[in-house]
Amino acid sequence: MSRIAALVIVFITLVGCDAISTLVDGVKYASAVESDLAASTGMKPQVGFAWHNGRLTTVTVTFPRLYAAKPLEQLADMVRRSVASEFKQTPDDIVLGFSLGQAPSGAAAGLREPPQDAGAEL
Repeated sequence: MSRIAALVIVFITLVGCDAISTLVDGVKYASAVESDLAASTGMKPQVGFAWHNGRLTTVTVTFPRLYAAKPLEQLADMVRRSVASEFKQTPDDIVLGFSLGQAPSGAAAGLREPPQDAGAEL
């Protein structure tokens, strides 16, 4: 019985401090940004967010691959506009990322061995 009472108190506290509605609204806003950017770019990004004391601190937008249709600055502007309009406030920071996927076989992280004669005649 005391566990139920404790859970009820915790639940009421969370509802009172608006944590649950912030989380639910944040998920709705992130989904709206994903849909907006998918329509603009043809790729659906993953959108994450972080709140601190009711303030939107960070929004992370990660595309599944590189976007080459427009310059990076134009993509960044599209992301900024979408985040600001859908989240109803401007976050302290927006992180824009791209998934590079798995490295092609034989090319570990794009590193190459130096030529064999490099530095032979110093």
